Amino acid sequence: MPRGAGVGGAARPPEARPRERLRRYGPGPLSEQELLALVIGSGTGTTAAWELAEQVLALSGGRLRDLARIDLGRLTGIAGIGPAQAARIVAAVELGRRVASARSTPEGPVTGPQDVHEIFAPSLAHLDHEEFHVLLLNSQNGPICQRQVTRGILDASLIHPREVFRDAIVLRAAALILVHNHPSGNPEPSSEDVRVTRQLAAAGDQLGIPVLDHIIVAGSGFASLAGRGCLQAVEAAA
Repeated sequence: MPRGAGVGGAARPPEARPRERLRRYGPGPLSEQELLALVIGSGTGTTAAWELAEQVLALSGGRLRDLARIDLGRLTGIAGIGPAQAARIVAAVELGRRVASARSTPEGPVTGPQDVHEIFAPSLAHLDHEEFHVLLLNSQNGPICQRQVTRGILDASLIHPREVFRDAIVLRAAALILVHNHPSGNPEPSSEDVRVTRQLAAAGDQLGIPVLDHIIVAGSGFASLAGRGCLQAVEAAA
């Protein structure tokens, strides 16, 4: 490998390489390309890590948030990005998503659908696939934690109440909120969304862990199925 062809790039002096800049100045001044180069770790005999990082960013059209849409297969399609490097990139993006979600989780009670959207939008709003999550709440409607239940098209036949309520039972949650995203950007609930909501709300009623709402995240918008009356029967029975 040519001298400097790893993280720093072949033509860069040591003090200009991302690892040294990070050591001296912290992560803030580093560009997205430099941060990605650090995640990639090392380049090839002909391509520096910062050049590979440039190609990864190009896959997302230069939009950092769209890195969450890039899977392992597309990353390993870049010459010089192997399975281990692709896995590190995907893991780094996922960590970023989780940090963003943790920062947006309020310390006080969840007071309505807008609060739920603010918690989940950073991690779900720009995905190219559907994910189904639950937000567990204590008796004051304060968040306990959130859990991903499934990944893929929402299907009542694939979502068993056991998986949805397992952590709620273990952690003694007083209630929960269902959340999933629509990659299309349209928050309008489908008939399947309504069916899943009613199925899980009925299960929660039986368990004594009410489902307070089901929020659909779609870009900057959202829909509340409780606000559309899909939980009225459960609320009335509680």
